[in-house]
Amino acid sequence: VAPMMDWTDRHCRFFLRLLSKHALLYTEMVSTGALLHGDTRRLLEFNAAEQPLALQLGGSDANELAACSKLGEAAGYAEINLNVGCPSDRVQHHRMGACLMAEPAVVGDCIKAMQDAVAIPVTVKCRTGIDDLDSLEYLSAFIEKVVASSACSTFIIHARIALLQGLSPKENREIPPLNYPRVYTIKEQYPELEIVVNGGIRTLADCTAHLQQCDGVMMGREAYHNPWLLHEVDSSLFADTKKAVSRLDIMEQFYTYVEAQLQQGVCLHHMTRHVLGLFQGQNGGKRFRRHL
Repeated sequence: VAPMMDWTDRHCRFFLRLLSKHALLYTEMVSTGALLHGDTRRLLEFNAAEQPLALQLGGSDANELAACSKLGEAAGYAEINLNVGCPSDRVQHHRMGACLMAEPAVVGDCIKAMQDAVAIPVTVKCRTGIDDLDSLEYLSAFIEKVVASSACSTFIIHARIALLQGLSPKENREIPPLNYPRVYTIKEQYPELEIVVNGGIRTLADCTAHLQQCDGVMMGREAYHNPWLLHEVDSSLFADTKKAVSRLDIMEQFYTYVEAQLQQGVCLHHMTRHVLGLFQGQNGGKRFRRHL
């Protein structure tokens, strides 16, 4: 499940873990500045039940990213991921996210420093290109330069370019056309790399089709708005047959978590906002959302 700002916080991740015990979950992007100079404990806090869990970092200073990777490893994360895909103006201003696709040498140096600092996997999440750097040749060159500098072996590729001027982050998730063949070709060119495809994936049938071409699939907003689809992930994609559960079973399990968090002073809305889509498409689904 993709890192999504303002969405995949610790409460959301605990809820999603109730639906699938095998899907890899990601934090929201955390900037190196926030982690080094802010409330580090709060930013890294998670429940052990959320594992396997990856920490996504935003930054471009190799030393700061290495220090933050160490903090993430010490906190117990299973993977550290570098954001090279976010197109927002604010992120660009701090030289983070998709703008780094124009600087593969910088990305390679950052990944190398992060790898040297930790023993857990360090991965890259990027786009198929940015602005006029929109070609298979450029994406191949980007990956080759990063790998040459760092021996990075896992690339999560959002199958759209990012247009850094004139489009909002939301528009950058919808307007540039999806280009799955470019991601597939990267896997063909670099069979030794783990290539994960992301962008516009809505069903488990989509996931199964993409897995014929790539090593993994990352699902974003569909998993958030329609979380019930995750309850079939373990059996369909991980061959883990388990006792069938209902949406109400999931709610009852989450209720125990909510009760404990309320006793710690957490606002109820911070948790209930993540379960609004659980009954999507079901009779009474709208009433459920209105009630929450």
